[in-house]
Parts: sequence; structure tokens; C-alpha cells
Amino acid sequence: MRTQLSDIQRMKDRGERLVMVTAYDYTSAQLIDRTDIPLILVGDSLGMVVQGNSSTVPVTIDEIVYHTKAVMRGSSKALVVSDLTFLSYTSPEQAIQNAGKLMQLGGCGAVKLEGGVTMAPTVRRLVDLGIPVMGHLGFTPQSVNQIGMRVQGKTVAHARQLLEDALALEAAGAFAIVLELIPAALAKAITERLHIPTIGIGAGVGCDGEVQVWHDILGLYSDHLPRHTKRYADLGSTIEQALNQYAHEVRERSFPTAANSSVIDAKTLTEALGEQSVSLGANAKVSV
Repeated sequence: MRTQLSDIQRMKDRGERLVMVTAYDYTSAQLIDRTDIPLILVGDSLGMVVQGNSSTVPVTIDEIVYHTKAVMRGSSKALVVSDLTFLSYTSPEQAIQNAGKLMQLGGCGAVKLEGGVTMAPTVRRLVDLGIPVMGHLGFTPQSVNQIGMRVQGKTVAHARQLLEDALALEAAGAFAIVLELIPAALAKAITERLHIPTIGIGAGVGCDGEVQVWHDILGLYSDHLPRHTKRYADLGSTIEQALNQYAHEVRERSFPTAANSSVIDAKTLTEALGEQSVSLGANAKVSV
């Protein structure tokens, strides 16, 4: 059975840490389905790790729908949350339309949006219409051109604002909030003041859970590793080695072998080609 919102809340109430990871395709979703990870995020981070952009800003809602469909085909257990993209929720009406796309066309179980007090009315409207909403505070990637890529909430005013934002999202009906790149002590304080779960990324261990990007934790890139993540595998190197070995064997004609190939009866091939004889070796036979 797929993870429900009530399951997520019960995990917080029991003090059980929530685990969330991004996925963007069928294969990654299938692999996650073989674990007990209860939350998948189809994040607009795909703009960077899949599309190669420098930010999430270029990602469109239709692209998230496309990737959500693929993830849903590979997932049967996790609650799948999909991102509302940059400028796709500038009004409650637009948010309803695009969240509806993500759920009706993509098939996700919830949506995520960035922003606090100013977004609370939109969150309330979505929730009232039966659309589960996860909030996102702190470093909000869609605002990177305005706030820069740095830790948020380090001043008194900004820390207070983040707490107010979190409380506003909870009051509006959000079922969880991502806290990204904020000081660990602040994230812990916010978490202790909320009834709904917080999910951190670069926010310390005091949150109710953690979300990380698939490509980061599996080591699919060889460039800079952000401080807030950890590599649990070095799949990039493994894949590179496998590709080099494949290329070598193709060039050396050691792959494919007879075991990878089909055979045909010599007489059949001779008749098909209209020739007198064809040498296929002593063991030629029809493949079934």
C-alpha cells in the first residue's frame, strides 16, 4: 500500500525519522520501491541534474508532469510529491490549475511549493480543494536570482521570519515543510514548534526527516559535492568503468559472443539468399 499523509504524521508523532529522496524516471523509482523509503520528490532539481541547467528556473510544469508519470509507473509504495515550478503558482487560480495537472496527468499524491506567509492563502485554497501541499522554506531554489545560493536565516529578522512562515504554512494546512540550508539550531527550534513534520536538507539532524538528491548521494557526478550531502556510492566511476569495458570488447570483437547471438539453419539461409551454399559451421541450427 502506498504511504499516506496520515502515515507521515504518525512517523513524526512516534519520533521516527522521515526519509525522502528525489527520483526523475521509472528506473530510479523502481529501485526506491525495493527499499522502505516512504517519500519520493519529483523535484525541479531535475533542471540541474538531468537537464544540465545552472538552476531550477527553466523547468516547466509540463516537464514535471512528464517525469512524474515515469516515476509513478515505477513506484507502488512511496508517497510521490511533485514540485510546482517557477512562476507556475503566481495566483491561487494558477496554482490550482497546475497542481491539478500534476495530480491528474502526472499521478502524484501531493505537490510542493516554495514560500511562507505570502503563499499561505494559496496553500489553504489548494488544501481546501483536496490537494495535499508540502511547503519549502529557507533557501528556495526558484528564488536563487534574488537571494543567492547561501544559507538563510542567519539574522534575527530572517530567523523570526522563517518561524512565522513555517507557522503560517502549518495553519494553512500544509502537511509537511522542507527546510533547506538554514542553521541547524534554527531548524530544530522550528521543528519543535510545529505539529507537522519538517524535512531538512542542509538543516541539521534536528528536523523530522531528510531529503537528498538522487545524483548526489549515489555519486553520479565527479564535480563539487555540496557540504549538505554525502556520497553513499560512487556509481559515476562504476558506470564509467562499465562503459569503457563495453567499448573495449566491441572494438576487440569479444562482444557479442555466440551466447548473445541467434542462429539459423544453413539450408534455410541458403534458400533465403538464393545461393548455392552458406558456411555456418558444424553446429548451425534454427533458433527457437
